[in-house]
This record gives sequence, structure tokens and C-alpha cells, in this order.
Amino acid sequence: MSETLEKGRAIVLGGKTGLLGRPLTQALAEAGFAVRPTTRTELDPFDTEAVSRALADFSATHLFNTVAYTAVDAAEDDTEAAYRLNRDLPAGLARACDAARAMLVHYSTDFVFRGDKATPYTEEDPTGPESVYGASKLAGEQAILETGLLRYQILRTAWLFGPGKKNFVATILGLAATREELRVVGDQIGSPTSTLDLAGWSAELAATGKSGIFHAAGSGHASWCELAAEAVSAAGLPCRVVSIPSSQYPQKAKRPAYSVLSTAKLAGTIGREPRPWVQAVRDYVYSQEQSDD
Repeated sequence: MSETLEKGRAIVLGGKTGLLGRPLTQALAEAGFAVRPTTRTELDPFDTEAVSRALADFSATHLFNTVAYTAVDAAEDDTEAAYRLNRDLPAGLARACDAARAMLVHYSTDFVFRGDKATPYTEEDPTGPESVYGASKLAGEQAILETGLLRYQILRTAWLFGPGKKNFVATILGLAATREELRVVGDQIGSPTSTLDLAGWSAELAATGKSGIFHAAGSGHASWCELAAEAVSAAGLPCRVVSIPSSQYPQKAKRPAYSVLSTAKLAGTIGREPRPWVQAVRDYVYSQEQSDD
């Protein structure tokens, strides 16, 4: 029996408990990477010396950072904590990776864009975040670049859903099971993305060794209302899903009205198009139903 050639050695920060970290750990292992998933208690990501030791001890070729401040509305009042996790942390990780000659794979967001386009955002489009969350994530991207790190992949993604942790689709299904009607915002348009898909793209992209910023999201686009309606339909629930404007669902942080991400660069790099978000949602709903049986 021939041995499989190892693709690399990856440490995944947040790999044991995270919405993305857990499927990412599995996808990397399936792709041929040796993987060490961690929690924040096992390896403090802010302890640069500890991270450097971990990279050396594991002979790591890649460091994946899935740790972030993602509470979009809370960030408006918790600016210091948002910037500490979303800017300062990736800066420190980039320095550690530079010294270890490892690639840093870091996740960013569609919220770095203003949302005033009518066609999908490319990696070259001007940024213009209008929330603390988006600004802190953009600051994290810039901090990585400013360290001079040569081996990096920054993956901007959006509207994540997947097994194991709280997410929008799971919340909608829980509400729809007990209500006759749900009113969901219909004038914010984005790119719903499965964490399982994102994990797979990440592993494939890491294996290419190509550095840069990549948009990694499900194909197509949807409003929050359309995403909710598709999930409810897939689950066979009788709940009505009604579209409302953002003005009827006020939130502290301003969301982009349109933040669809173009995945042409990702597709050209890994050799395949991301699957449509509708298919990913249906698979997620069906898999949740089977796990509940």
C-alpha cells in the first residue's frame, strides 16, 4: 500500500469548538494535512511566544485563525475588544508565522465593503466598512499585510451556517417550528455560505500555496428573507416567511445593503466553482433532520 504524501502540517486556532474550526480541522485531515486543532485555553492565541513554540514543536507549515469577534451589534459599544480580536490578534499571528516561515490563513468578511454596488464585489474593489465590526476586520487584513508576511491567505466570507453551533439558519428553523409567520429583512443581499464548503475550499486553497486575498462564499445571492424561506421550505415547515425592510428591524450596526462576493478568483485557483447556496442550505437542513432522528 502506497503512503499518501502529506500536504502540510496545520495548527487550527479554534479548531476544537468553532463553527468553522471543527469542519476545517476535518477537511484539512481529509485533504492530507497533519492537523493540530486547539482551544483558547490550550493555546492562548495572544501569547506570541506560545504560538511560536507551537509552530516549531508541530513543524507547522500553516496556521489557520478562526478566532474572531463576530458580535456585529455588540461591537458598536465594545470597540476595544473587537479591535483586539480582529486587528491585534492577526497582527501577532502574522509576526509569528513570518518568523516560523509558515503560511497564515485568516478569515475576514463581506462587511469590509460599503454595500453600494449592484454587482458582486471582487478582491480589487475599494473597501468602505460602515460598522465597527467591518472596520475592525479590515484593520486585521491591513495589519497582516503591514507585517510584511509573504505567505498568507485572507479569505473573505459571509453569512455562515453549519452544524454544531448557533447560526442564522438554525435560529430560523427553531422559530419556524413554533410560529405561523416570521418577518425577515428582505433588502439586505449577500452570499450565504456553508461552513462545510468553506472548510473544503480552505484546504484546497492552502494546498496551492498561493498567497493573497480571496473571496470564499456560496454561489449566487440571497436576501436574509430568501435564505430563511429556503430553509423553512426545505424543512417542510408550514410557517410563512414575510419580507420586511431593514427600517422595520432596527439594529445598532449598519449592514451593507448589497455585499455579494465574486468567487471567480477562488474558482480559478482551486479549479472549481463553489456550489450554489441553495444546495448547501438544503443539505444542511436535511443533515440536521437526520441527526435529530
